[in-house]
Amino acid sequence: MEYEVIIGLEVHAQLNTDSKVFSDSPSKFGAAPNSQVSSVCLGLPGSLPVLNEEALTKAIMAGLAFGSNITLHTKFDRKNYFYPDLPKGYQISQFDRPICEGGKIFFTVKGEDKPRSVNLTRIHIEEDAGKLIHSADPKIPQSYVDLNRAGTPLIEIVSEPDMRSSDEAYYYLLALKSVLRYIRVSDCNMEEGSLRCDANVSIRPKGSDKFGTRVEIKNLNSFKAVKAAIDYEVEWQRDMYSQGKTFPQQTKLWDSASNVTLTMRTKEMSHDYRYFPDPDLPPVILTKETVEDIRKSLPELPDARRDRFVEKLGLPKYDAEVLTAEREIADYYESALKVSGDAKRTSNWVKDEVLGIVNKESITISEFKVGPERIGGLVKLIADGKISGKIGKTVFEEMLGTDKDPETIVTEKNLIVVRDDKEIERIVDEAIAANEDAVQKYKSGKDRALGAIVGYVMKVSKGKADPNLVNQMLLDKLGPLPPKG
Repeated sequence: MEYEVIIGLEVHAQLNTDSKVFSDSPSKFGAAPNSQVSSVCLGLPGSLPVLNEEALTKAIMAGLAFGSNITLHTKFDRKNYFYPDLPKGYQISQFDRPICEGGKIFFTVKGEDKPRSVNLTRIHIEEDAGKLIHSADPKIPQSYVDLNRAGTPLIEIVSEPDMRSSDEAYYYLLALKSVLRYIRVSDCNMEEGSLRCDANVSIRPKGSDKFGTRVEIKNLNSFKAVKAAIDYEVEWQRDMYSQGKTFPQQTKLWDSASNVTLTMRTKEMSHDYRYFPDPDLPPVILTKETVEDIRKSLPELPDARRDRFVEKLGLPKYDAEVLTAEREIADYYESALKVSGDAKRTSNWVKDEVLGIVNKESITISEFKVGPERIGGLVKLIADGKISGKIGKTVFEEMLGTDKDPETIVTEKNLIVVRDDKEIERIVDEAIAANEDAVQKYKSGKDRALGAIVGYVMKVSKGKADPNLVNQMLLDKLGPLPPKG
């Protein structure tokens, strides 16, 4: 039987506020265990939560970026369940009045031109739980609780079950992460746990309009894991149905060592959590003016920026996609372009030379030692014909180890393109005499042979001869390329 795959994702993104969502405890990653806690984080009797306004603002920014409707009259609820790293015995979350409702995430699957979209159900604010740290020594079966993460502000972004493959889920997540990083509400660092994903997976006979039994795979901490877990789960469910077996709705974990999903518990329903409004937090009432002010603060989003790079700057779509994948890369490119004035040449240098080193060294572009203004200056020298592209790479290598601007390096090393007609003509005549075989091939109609003669000139001139002048002189001396045959 042919089956259709049904996938919905729940993404938890930590908001990058300085303090926690309901207390003034710091929320920085990497501090000593249990050093960033307060009476509110510990759930001590008499402690009262106070909403962090910045967390509320950043949640609204996320909703606006995804085209969600903002709930003007919202509230917080208690989600009751027991877990060792949840001291209060409940989590402050949002149930029936989430801060954002609806919205869409647009993405393009690799190899396709037409974008796809996935509808969002909601985005709500909640507090993170703490973290259990299990002993690495099997002889010491102990677990430890670190409550530093407890109370860190989260937004949970819940999609509709609109995805039909693990590929769609993968590229959906890439687009979601890109937008969150563009608007700078989350660093989305999966290694530090600031972006986590739960995948809801089911299958049904093709053509059916009824959903099959759903399995939720919890706490997937990489996009690669999301894709692998979905693919495994789909095959597991197909195998179960092919054997005539059924299974209950359940929650599973992904075992990355064995590449299998493992049952953790049967799935709770919303009534199991006994939601009720948190009596310690007043309702939140927003005005339309407040929401519009937040909307005006949003930067240009990645899709709009990519389209502008294609339509206004004339860049190929591939270049635009690479340059707008991260806001910092796009900012770097545009700062370089302001100096160079040459969109395509600047694109080539940023995506090939700069990002080549950034990716090789696993650093961010903000950590790259050559700033955009210096790259722009280098590209301008090439665009203005003052140095050749080959010399440009030599200058770039020098720039990597010094703070000097490219103009200074070119002057100090006497690398400016030679435009002395007599000197270039002398080298051209030498090249023609030294490359008789290439000359004969050219005269017999083989246009590529001219490249060997040009290469000789550039080698003798140490790359300093003006390529345009060299080509013109050769054509004047050798005549136009004769017709083939």
